[in-house]
Amino acid sequence: VQLQASGGGLVQAGGSLRLSCAASGVTLNLHTVGWFRQAPGKEREFVLVNSWAGGITLFASSVKGRFTIQRDNGKNTVDLQMNSLKPEDTAVYYCAATRRRFSTGVSPNGNEFNYWGQGTQVTVSS
Repeated sequence: VQLQASGGGLVQAGGSLRLSCAASGVTLNLHTVGWFRQAPGKEREFVLVNSWAGGITLFASSVKGRFTIQRDNGKNTVDLQMNSLKPEDTAVYYCAATRRRFSTGVSPNGNEFNYWGQGTQVTVSS
């Protein structure tokens, strides 16, 4: 099983980036997919998660209204669309997958996820 995150880069504040999580050895439409990020000197942080089989999407309050998630079952990918980026969004972004589904009010910490991508750097300049 392998997840690969891509699409990171350098963008000015207010700009947009689209990250992609591509999977091999696992079918993403049968898994909950989450995005996490880790800034230098900080702990890993939950960004958002979309539960499989039509489940809900949960967002960290810091990204709600700016970030969205989109699945492409044909390509076995899950994209993270990031708009209105802020310097505080600068981090390495990771995608992860699990069979677990999440309910409203839950904030995953990452330990629930079995599979992880290698991360892609997002840098937002002010």
